[in-house]
Amino acid sequence: MTNVPNLNYGQVINALRRDGWVIVRQKGSHIRLQKHTTERKLKLTFPAHNPIIKQAHLSVDEFTKLL
Repeated sequence: MTNVPNLNYGQVINALRRDGWVIVRQKGSHIRLQKHTTERKLKLTFPAHNPIIKQAHLSVDEFTKLL
């Protein structure tokens, strides 16, 4: 099992944007992103200080390749 790298939220956002995610809003320290796929619209909200890539439906390996 691969460990999730220790990244700041800016690095996470840049990686997710390369995967097609778009920032739709930011309220306080929470950032909202969306991604449209052929099957559904994915929504991801995370605090800028504690990113969660699981909600993005990406494996750690997929996410690491986006960095």
